[in-house]
Amino acid sequence: LKMQVALAEHLMEASEFAEARMWMEAAAGGGHADAQLALGDWCARGECGIPQDDTLAVGWYTRAAEQGHAISQHSLAVCYASGTGATRDSSRAVHWYTK
Repeated sequence: LKMQVALAEHLMEASEFAEARMWMEAAAGGGHADAQLALGDWCARGECGIPQDDTLAVGWYTRAAEQGHAISQHSLAVCYASGTGATRDSSRAVHWYTK
């Protein structure tokens, strides 16, 4: 999975977005938390050929956060605190901020 992420990052730098997305999705689907975070960020910003979709971003952040990925936990907390991609929920925000 690490090699898939590395390849995706290289392809992203080369502006080969469709290929980068394919490899990142493969790694994320295999449970790689960094890849799940990357896909969440791409969805949140509408990058790499992915239409901007905050709800989808929350889904990817959740998958990584549940594995203990600290940056994803923070990103998910921000989503709950602001109501971006999820219903505003201060208790869930606090939960993820304090993990």
